[in-house]
Amino acid sequence: MKRIRVLLIDDHALVRAGIRALVSDVDGVEVVGEAGNGDEALPLIEELQPDILLLDLSMPGLSGFEVLAHTAKRFPSIRVIVLTVHESGHYAVEALRAGAAGFLPKSAASVELHEAIRNVAEGKSYVSGDIARKTVLQQAKVTEQIQLLERLTPRQREILTLIAEGHTMKDIACTLSISVKTVESHRAQLMERLGIYEVASLVRFAIRMGLVNVE
Repeated sequence: MKRIRVLLIDDHALVRAGIRALVSDVDGVEVVGEAGNGDEALPLIEELQPDILLLDLSMPGLSGFEVLAHTAKRFPSIRVIVLTVHESGHYAVEALRAGAAGFLPKSAASVELHEAIRNVAEGKSYVSGDIARKTVLQQAKVTEQIQLLERLTPRQREILTLIAEGHTMKDIACTLSISVKTVESHRAQLMERLGIYEVASLVRFAIRMGLVNVE
C-alpha cells in the first residue's frame, strides 16, 4: 500500500514532536517534514507535496489561514487537517470554507487524530465530534438570525442600521425626512419583530448581521 505522507506545520517544537510521535504510530503513515511557521511551510509544501498537511492556525508570519488558502489554490490535491487550540465552531466553518478537509482541536484524543488522517486520506472530511456539534448549533443560530432580519421592511432595516451607528431618533428623523414619532414607531415595530427590546441588543444584532462596520 502507498504510504500516507504527512507534513507538520506548527510553531511550537514540543507540539510538533508530540504530533510526530502520534502520527508515527499510525500504520502506513509517515511524517516527511515539518515547519515552524507559514513562511517555512510554503517552500516545503511545494518541494515535498505531501498527501496531508497537519496545520496550526495561529503562527507568526503567515497565518494558518493564509497557508491553507495558498495550498487550496496551488495544490488542490493536498488534503489539509487543521489542528488548533481554537475550539469555536466559527473557526471550523471558516477553515472548511477555505479548503480544509478536517478540523481537530489540540485537546482531541490521539484516536481522533488517527481517525481524521484515515478519513481525509480516503477523500472524506472529518470534524471532531464536539466541534461538529458547535458548528451545527452556530450555523442554526445564524440561519435563525437571517430569518429574523428578513422579517424587517426595508425602512425598518434602514432605521436599525442607523440606530446601530449611534444616531439619535432626531438624527434619524432628519436623515430620512420623517417625524421623530414615525421613527419611534418603526423602532417599536422592528423590536417586536426581532424580539429584541434593548438598544444595546439591537446594536449587537446589527453588528452580527454585518449591517454596520465596527472598525
